[in-house]
Amino acid sequence: FALVGLWWNVVEKRQEWFKDEAMKTIAGGVYLSFLLPGLMGLGAQIGGESGFLWRLAFAVGSGFGIFYTFKLLDKTKKGDLTGPFRRNRWLVIAIYGFILLGSIGFDFVFTLVGIQPLQVEAFWLCLLILLGHGLAWDFLTQPKAAQA
Repeated sequence: FALVGLWWNVVEKRQEWFKDEAMKTIAGGVYLSFLLPGLMGLGAQIGGESGFLWRLAFAVGSGFGIFYTFKLLDKTKKGDLTGPFRRNRWLVIAIYGFILLGSIGFDFVFTLVGIQPLQVEAFWLCLLILLGHGLAWDFLTQPKAAQA
């Protein structure tokens, strides 16, 4: 959740983002790429030994992530996508899809090689956070005209 707080500080210093709907949406997408993994991880801790609770938290979180990311891609499809992370934002949907599949039980395959389902989901969360960092970097290092 520290990343969420740091992102709030960045957004607070860039009030001009709120004047452009696409930029505001992208900033919200970065925010969610930090918030949702944190909430899903907290849901996993709350679940304890119960697989049901962490799977529910991951299913809801990934479903919301897929929905919002599709909205983000639709609102910003006309923008100039410079930077490797901004050009490949579709990867966020793919990772949320893998999380969703795992949360409904398709991660059992990994138990055959000794990897627990929650470990698989944690790996996907790490990738989401990494992509969030990349999106933030691409977003913050673009000239103002190319940010949307």
